[in-house]
Amino acid sequence: MALAKLELLRALSSLLYPPVCTICSANAEPDEYLCSECQAKVTRIAPPFCATCSEPFSGAITGPFSCANCAHRQLYFESAVAVYRSRGIVRRVVHDLKYGHHRHLRFLVARWLCAALDDERLEGVQFDLVVPVPLHPARQRERGFNQAALIAEAMGKRVPAPIRPVLERVRYTTTQTAFDRSERMENLHGAFRLRKKGNVRGLRVLLIDDVLTTGATLSECARVLKEAGAITVHAATAARA
Repeated sequence: MALAKLELLRALSSLLYPPVCTICSANAEPDEYLCSECQAKVTRIAPPFCATCSEPFSGAITGPFSCANCAHRQLYFESAVAVYRSRGIVRRVVHDLKYGHHRHLRFLVARWLCAALDDERLEGVQFDLVVPVPLHPARQRERGFNQAALIAEAMGKRVPAPIRPVLERVRYTTTQTAFDRSERMENLHGAFRLRKKGNVRGLRVLLIDDVLTTGATLSECARVLKEAGAITVHAATAARA
């Protein structure tokens, strides 16, 4: 009901205020956030790419493959799917959503995430539950929201499964930017747990987040979910760093 009211307000607002591009302020089509010129600059991930983590590679690789980074470490998700590269416009939009408090951009980011759901790695999977990656309570209070939860809600009925925050982040971790892949995995170990009333036993879970970097966060979340009885855990993100 709340989402329906929000969509009505957006429709009325578009009549009073013609849509403009969120990047360059040029005229945009109704219900669009980017003009055609900026939309053309959004970078999609093209094959070949790692079937496990969506990392793109140059070269003439044919057929599914896993990159060396995935092959030499234990990952707990079946696949982590993103179809857009976190570069240029995509990176700016996600940044403005998270740090600029431009919450309306969750609808654009959700569109990019929904594109991942059409990937053959996720197509046909019947998910029982959608789980946003949680923030630590201190960080969520600072930001005012969890972007993964906002994006999941903005997906609407694209995935016919309930959205439930069954995970919680119990340990505040330092920034991951200075760590390599193995250090990120170690830094995140034990950072998440299942909520007391969370139940994922026998369920096929779809994890949602904004950006996939190394996959360490998604893998740790997937580990907790599988230890709690989830059958499978796939992940989808709006972009791949």
